[in-house]
Amino acid sequence: MSTKTSIIGFKDLRLNADKYIKAIAQGKSFTVVRRSKPIFNIIPVDEWGDEGAWKTIIDFTKFRKGGVKAEEVLASLKRLKAYE
Repeated sequence: MSTKTSIIGFKDLRLNADKYIKAIAQGKSFTVVRRSKPIFNIIPVDEWGDEGAWKTIIDFTKFRKGGVKAEEVLASLKRLKAYE
């Protein structure tokens, strides 16, 4: 299995979903971008279905002791979306 991640566009993923599903089933991983910004990763599920270890993307306890409430994060994301 390959561990290399390829970059693909969101539109390309939508238009060629079957092609990417087959590639993922063969062990390939993809970072999906929209307007040149990464929006999510697609990785194959391991054969046992446990998806391996969790990967920390951001540690909100570095911003505030005890973390940040999900409602605050979602409100911030909505504000950012309004400025796109």
